[in-house]
Amino acid sequence: MSSNAVLDVFEKYQKARVQFVQKVAELATRPQNIDALQGAGVMRLLRPLLLDVVPSIQQSAAMALGRLANHSDDLAEDVVANEILPQLVYSLGDQNRFYKKAATYVLRSVAKHSPELAQAVVDSGALYSLTTCLEDFDPGVKESAAWAIGYIASHNQALAHNVVDAGAVPLLVLCIQEPELTLKRVCASALSDICKHTAELAQAVVDAGAVPYLAPMVQHEDFKLKRQVCACLAQIAKHEVDLAEVVVEAEIFPSILRCLKDNDAVVAKNAATCIREVAKHTPEMAKLIVNAGGSAALVDYVLKSSGNARLPAIMAIGYIAAFSETLALAIIVSKGVQPLRLSLLEEKDDHIKAAAAWAIGQVGRHSSDHARAIAEADILRLLIACLKDEGSSQDLVRKSKRSLKAIINKCTHYEALENALREAPAGTQRHILEQFSNLLPNDSQARKSFVKQGCLQYTLTLDEINPELKPLVEKISDNFPAEIVNYYSPKYAKGLLDNLDNHQPAV
Repeated sequence: MSSNAVLDVFEKYQKARVQFVQKVAELATRPQNIDALQGAGVMRLLRPLLLDVVPSIQQSAAMALGRLANHSDDLAEDVVANEILPQLVYSLGDQNRFYKKAATYVLRSVAKHSPELAQAVVDSGALYSLTTCLEDFDPGVKESAAWAIGYIASHNQALAHNVVDAGAVPLLVLCIQEPELTLKRVCASALSDICKHTAELAQAVVDAGAVPYLAPMVQHEDFKLKRQVCACLAQIAKHEVDLAEVVVEAEIFPSILRCLKDNDAVVAKNAATCIREVAKHTPEMAKLIVNAGGSAALVDYVLKSSGNARLPAIMAIGYIAAFSETLALAIIVSKGVQPLRLSLLEEKDDHIKAAAAWAIGQVGRHSSDHARAIAEADILRLLIACLKDEGSSQDLVRKSKRSLKAIINKCTHYEALENALREAPAGTQRHILEQFSNLLPNDSQARKSFVKQGCLQYTLTLDEINPELKPLVEKISDNFPAEIVNYYSPKYAKGLLDNLDNHQPAV
């Protein structure tokens, strides 16, 4: 056989390998092919091709593996079981940008599924190779590496610490300053995944100087970037007041308030989340938000949103109102009571209604004026309905009960209290009676109304229904002449009937 014939055989073999690996990579793009590929032992066949002498074959093999691993955790586990990760890591540093992107794609596809698989990626030594890729000249390599790092960090605190220890955070901060938009997005997301777990991890992101670069991006025109930036700032701010102060000092207000009106719902929700995480820490931060126009912006957002999108803004309103009478009044002046009422009335999910019930309590608990604003909106009745609904969650019942108690203890709106008395369960009735016992001695008009509206008559029946209320019933009765009490007593009518039985008509 001539040398040309020999070369021809090898050339055909090379073409066959190229065709095979490219076809597998193509087939792996369609989910319906995955099971068949797995059944055919595709992992075993692709592994040696990662070490092929032809770069294009290596790249295609890595891309095929990435697509397979991305599809399911079973296939990702196959990648680990076939010891493919060390091969990828070993050759990562010496390869061209195309291979690096394909290899990092495999790593991220494995790492995303579970903490165990992410740990396998770390154990393979990939984390330091990925960190090195953040310094690559090619933006696509940086992006793919940042994506993998974010997936690793997202699972738990320990893995996020591994990322920090590998020196990835300063490089991510450098990458976020690059002009490529997709790279900025992925790096902001990765930083968010790192700092979400603990204050220590968030501090590492702050110490790397991330916040001054993130904060101006709140105003960026790209909504996908704004999503990640608002989320990252929220994850930093949530842990401690010192971290929240760093976010505030980066001058995100009032810019982030404008994000509440963003056309993208995720941007708006993430902005509301960030505001909530800032507002919860101190009265000073809550006041800063209010002074920047935050109370009106949050109220408007709750009115225009629904479902889980409402939740962070409802909680932000509650946090602001909780700190002081003045801040709670700012919520009332901003017409914040009505959207809270609507959330309690309209929402189907109990966890949202529970948040609204809690926020209502924070607004109404400070003074009689605050409680009146709640009472005039007919919210006491709605809270009582939540208490009495057998389908209400324990959390909703608990928060409704606490809010009712706090508001009733400050409420001087007699009509609302009178209506609530008839509808409320025994525990809440006790609080209402206690409030009436405090109010009636000093208000003759209230005493007249209490009688005319039938509340005295109803109250006099309660000690028979619930003996525990008897001391309060007697205390309220002491505010009225004995003949009035006797007249409206349930025993009065019975006494009249007894007298009728004993009465002998004149003949």
